[in-house]
Amino acid sequence: MNLEAFKVLKNKNVLVTGGAGFIGSNLCENLLKIGANVTCLDNFATGHHHNIAPFLKNPHFTLIEGDIRDLETCHSACKAQDFVLHEAALGSVPRSIEDPITTNDVNIGGFLNMLVAARDAKVTRFIYAASSSTYGDSEALPKVEDTIGKPLSPYAITKYVNELYAENFFSTYGLNTIGLRYFNVFGRRQDPNGAYAAVIPLFVKQFMNHESPLINGDGSYSRDYTYIDNVVQMNLRAITTTNEAALNHVYNTAVGDRTTLVQLTDLLKKHLTKHDAKIADISITHGPNRQGDIPHSLASVEKAKRLLAYAPSHTISKGIEEAVEWYWENLK
Repeated sequence: MNLEAFKVLKNKNVLVTGGAGFIGSNLCENLLKIGANVTCLDNFATGHHHNIAPFLKNPHFTLIEGDIRDLETCHSACKAQDFVLHEAALGSVPRSIEDPITTNDVNIGGFLNMLVAARDAKVTRFIYAASSSTYGDSEALPKVEDTIGKPLSPYAITKYVNELYAENFFSTYGLNTIGLRYFNVFGRRQDPNGAYAAVIPLFVKQFMNHESPLINGDGSYSRDYTYIDNVVQMNLRAITTTNEAALNHVYNTAVGDRTTLVQLTDLLKKHLTKHDAKIADISITHGPNRQGDIPHSLASVEKAKRLLAYAPSHTISKGIEEAVEWYWENLK
């Protein structure tokens, strides 16, 4: 990724909540490359120490082990920060269905704590991870920011409430925010283990182990799979934009293309068989559709292109190729 356009962040203080997680650690890595002073706040509920191990000796990196559900911790972390990138959350629709209370406590209570702390610390800008799940039962394609439906899971509700709180904190307190509605992000450091592993790292691990991946449904469901470098770019553009009209909006963070689960497994096989020819013969298992899943997801990224000068660097195919190479080196 070309980081020259973001050199304005050199020596700026940036707090990344959930900085030891998949997306957060990639943000920390790129901010450090730019020369920012990075503080990572994480309770390691879903993040991992190994994600940030390479940064610990960097004098521009600070780790705070703490929970966003504790307001005092949030105040301490926000002190003297110029920008906040709020990635900390409990993801996963199935997790939220099984345990809506904890999902609500973290994703709404923790989010509100961070908004209050950012307001009190007078941070310049608060960028937060929103979600494509906010579109809910809206069947319109492509998804356009101003048209949403009813949320289909507790997780989706929490993410929609985040947007409402962010809008209110601007209108009430003048805190500038930008929400990024992530669409099925994948790439290096995404955890393939655990009960709530995302589909791409899970399938990669299963293929590498010569196991048959399970597709929920007939495989026709489609998603706008978004490589991590596109997400990092959107966060950096959201922090650095000088376009006042771009502030206090939510933006789709995606590619603007959709891929079915069948097409996805074909892509994974294509790139994995370069390393192991036996993977080509592994069959796919089909099961019932998953509760809370929407059939199709496709984003319009025209608003982000227009107001944030977003230009996706990775298609699904290019992203899968890079992700497979990373997993092959790190999962063996």
